[in-house]
Amino acid sequence: MSHFSTIKTKIRDKQILIKALNILEYNILEDQELYVSGNHGIGHEKVDAEVSIASDIGFRLNPMTGEYELVADLETWNMNIPVERFIDKLNQQYAKATINDFLDDKGFTISKESTTIDNEIQITASRWV
Repeated sequence: MSHFSTIKTKIRDKQILIKALNILEYNILEDQELYVSGNHGIGHEKVDAEVSIASDIGFRLNPMTGEYELVADLETWNMNIPVERFIDKLNQQYAKATINDFLDDKGFTISKESTTIDNEIQITASRWV
């Protein structure tokens, strides 16, 4: 029987999580009830998610840690990439969005951004003083 699995993350900011998912081009819904795929909640497991990208993939805030957890039915994971790669890409874009917000708040302008062959993101920022 399918069920939801929970994967811990270090993601703490909902708005930056949403920015990162937008960068990755996912359609985002907020405050949704997720269902184990194909069951539509009829007598089966359901989970409330603050942010979701599918009927069975989303994120909920763990009040004990203050971090968002990925909740998904891993048995029916139908994304075009494995869950581990999804988490890696999300973490990278979350870090990028966090840095961009920080730089913007401090008055910096991103003058150059590039991605290396190893998928490392390099950002050059400047600010007039």
